[in-house]
Amino acid sequence: MIRVTNLSKAYGAQVIFDEVSFTVGRGERVGLVGRNGHGKTTLFHMITGEELPDGGSIAAPDDYRIGYLSQHLRFSGESVLEEASLGLAQSEDGRDETYKVETVLSGLGFVEEDLARSPLSLSGGYQVRLNLAKLLVNRPNLLLLDEPTNYLDILAVRWLAQFLKGWKDELILITHDRDFMDSVITHTMGIHRHKVRKIEGPTWKLYEQIATEEEVYEKTRLNDEKRRREIERFINRFRAKATKAKAVQSRIKALEKREIRCQLTAERTLDFEFKGAPFSGKRLLEADNLSFSFGNSHLPLIEGLSFAIGKKDRVGVIGRNGKGKTTLLNLLAGELQPSEGKIARHADLKMAYFGQTNIMRLSPVKTVEEEILDSQAELNRNAARNICGAMMFEGDLALKKIGVLSGGEKSRVLLGKLLVSPSNLLLLDEPTNHLDMESIDSLIEAIDAFEGAVMIVTHSELILHAVAERLIVFDNDRAGVFEGTYGDFLDRVGWSGEGQVPAGGKSSLMGLNKRDLRRMRAEVIDERSQVIGRLQKRIDEVEEEIILLEDAVESHTRGLLEASGKGDGDAIRKLSISLHEAKGKIDPLFDELIVLNEELACRSREFEGRLELLAETGV
Repeated sequence: MIRVTNLSKAYGAQVIFDEVSFTVGRGERVGLVGRNGHGKTTLFHMITGEELPDGGSIAAPDDYRIGYLSQHLRFSGESVLEEASLGLAQSEDGRDETYKVETVLSGLGFVEEDLARSPLSLSGGYQVRLNLAKLLVNRPNLLLLDEPTNYLDILAVRWLAQFLKGWKDELILITHDRDFMDSVITHTMGIHRHKVRKIEGPTWKLYEQIATEEEVYEKTRLNDEKRRREIERFINRFRAKATKAKAVQSRIKALEKREIRCQLTAERTLDFEFKGAPFSGKRLLEADNLSFSFGNSHLPLIEGLSFAIGKKDRVGVIGRNGKGKTTLLNLLAGELQPSEGKIARHADLKMAYFGQTNIMRLSPVKTVEEEILDSQAELNRNAARNICGAMMFEGDLALKKIGVLSGGEKSRVLLGKLLVSPSNLLLLDEPTNHLDMESIDSLIEAIDAFEGAVMIVTHSELILHAVAERLIVFDNDRAGVFEGTYGDFLDRVGWSGEGQVPAGGKSSLMGLNKRDLRRMRAEVIDERSQVIGRLQKRIDEVEEEIILLEDAVESHTRGLLEASGKGDGDAIRKLSISLHEAKGKIDPLFDELIVLNEELACRSREFEGRLELLAETGV
């Protein structure tokens, strides 16, 4: 566990923490929430010792290992597998635990051919994933994760959530994805008004508690002010009367003792709406047989994709990273041209595009206000300032240079630029990256109120459940349209990597004759028998080994009690060594058992889905 006592931290006049105290108990998984800039990452840096507090202390037990996902990328392994394996803690019995590394790498989106690659050949996002894998297999006593989903696609996020639910030691998690956090944590800890509040339960419970307490505080403050004014009126009225002197003095003393409650400053929140452009047609654009690849030597990222976007559609674009989601939006925005097929855009289409690379197009020497003004020639300074204010750049903050802004602040500038021009189609590529939970809530409300159509690329299941009514799914090396919500997709189709029916569905089997289908069914059954049989055999072996070791622990413990009663030092020494060795073997076996059962459940679902799909064809 870790104990924080009277922790204080300030940067000049900006107070971050004011005598904060809390503990993280054994086995607690804590979600750390708070507005951007309120000190979440600073707290991590003080726990790891990268920054020193101005006052107070942070205490942990001896030999307590703290693991933190560093953004500094330094690799010494020659391959991805070798680098990730460096994170493994030394096994007492010398057992080869490479299988744990392979399981984690697979869950984070690495395929088998990636394992032999040099870490330096990976993209920046996958290098961060490799660092995350190395940290997860290290199994520190306290795991600190700061926005771990930022470089993960939706399948890796889903896998990480399941992995963290099984984390036995302590965990503190920072993430802007409320659904992801609530699915993992046992406690919520919030940074609010320079203090830290921790409760058992999900994020909404903490926010609800804070809102209730501040409402009670404000009512009490108003009542106190009313009572103070009444006392002051009495004092002023009777101060000069000798007969009331004693009563006046009594009230003056009471007034001096009365605590003055200051009015709470309002927390700034994004408050905006997208400006719609009129559209009287039925379809904003149509993509017909769309295909795209980067050069003739590359396999197509998109092949034969057809769909239309109606004037009020809400379309979610989902899939693994690097499979073509951003490319699709670039094609629709006209920044790329299709290799085959065509995109027909309505004459009245007015498009606004929030792209991942658009942050790079902001000029570091311009101010926030200048970037907003440059978005629309007819925009005046007063209107630009209103947009800046809506994006939480009030007053002189609108004069800050882009070059000094954080990633979250630059994202807000891009959102502000989208608000300037009327549009009837929003193309949003990961718009929630760098936004805090409150800002994401505001974005969802703005999308919901927008009168035009929205197409959004996101790995956030929270956003998908809240926004998407149709999907374009990049899965199983193809892109296809799914008519339904994300919940419908999970129920009826699911991700192929999670053992569900492939995105192609029943149509992928069309054209095969009965003999081919029967042969495929026999092959699936044979493969299932081999895979499930092998996993079940190892599970049985591990369970049997654990039972034997636990029996040995019980026997050695009884023997120690007897030897202690007799004062037999030699027997005590031998039994202590045997007991320590037996206990040391049990935990690694339980770790292996968890991984094996997860793999068994996943592979069982996979085979069930494949057989169900074949059954629908009548074989």
